[in-house]
Amino acid sequence: MDFPAPLIRGTLVRRYKRFMADVDLDDGTRVTAHCANSGSMLTVQPPGAEVWLSPQDSPKRKLKYTWELVRIGDHLVGINTNHPNAIVAEAAADALIPQLAGYDTVRREVKYGRNSRIDVLLSHPDRRSCYVEVKNVTMKRGPEVGGPAEFPDAVTARGAKHLDEMIDMVAAGHRAVMVYVVQRGDCGSLRIAGDIDPAYLEALQRALALGVEAVCVSCSVTPERVAVTGPLPLDLDP
Repeated sequence: MDFPAPLIRGTLVRRYKRFMADVDLDDGTRVTAHCANSGSMLTVQPPGAEVWLSPQDSPKRKLKYTWELVRIGDHLVGINTNHPNAIVAEAAADALIPQLAGYDTVRREVKYGRNSRIDVLLSHPDRRSCYVEVKNVTMKRGPEVGGPAEFPDAVTARGAKHLDEMIDMVAAGHRAVMVYVVQRGDCGSLRIAGDIDPAYLEALQRALALGVEAVCVSCSVTPERVAVTGPLPLDLDP
């Protein structure tokens, strides 16, 4: 996924009200940017961090910038949760995620289940439909390069609900795949943070036992693009 316009560098002052962040641009201007991330952003919002913003030219936008990236240590992390669906859809279409290859139609935001929308729906006339739920991953609590990324960074009852609906899709004869998109390149695996949300860990373990599949992918993150680079192992230890 390429950014449609060059990103603008700045320094994070603070994030507040979940969806707002004050940033000092390199030219000294202080701006307020939209933070497209409703999570806790644990470990990826330190004041003083290098951040990158995308300019927004829509006249309907109150905030003219969106916070896209933050530098943690030597690595950029993609914090915009609006992008992982597009990243996965693009990677599926390009056969970059083997578990999602072989489908000729890729659709996004399709209604299903109990008043929900599936992030990506893959279909082919000779194969079972594949319902793909995408989760953005940014958290990494250990300092070492190659340590685990972790999900979730806060309690997510909505995430557990999605797993229940994916179990229903498997029971109906379809495939259902959870894809965890690690928008950073310094992690060697993905750990489910059972200490933060034990109910989500339990729900995922139950879903996997009932036929839901799970895929973890790492990304290369630069101010020009975010792209899938390969798989990561999933650690289900509490």
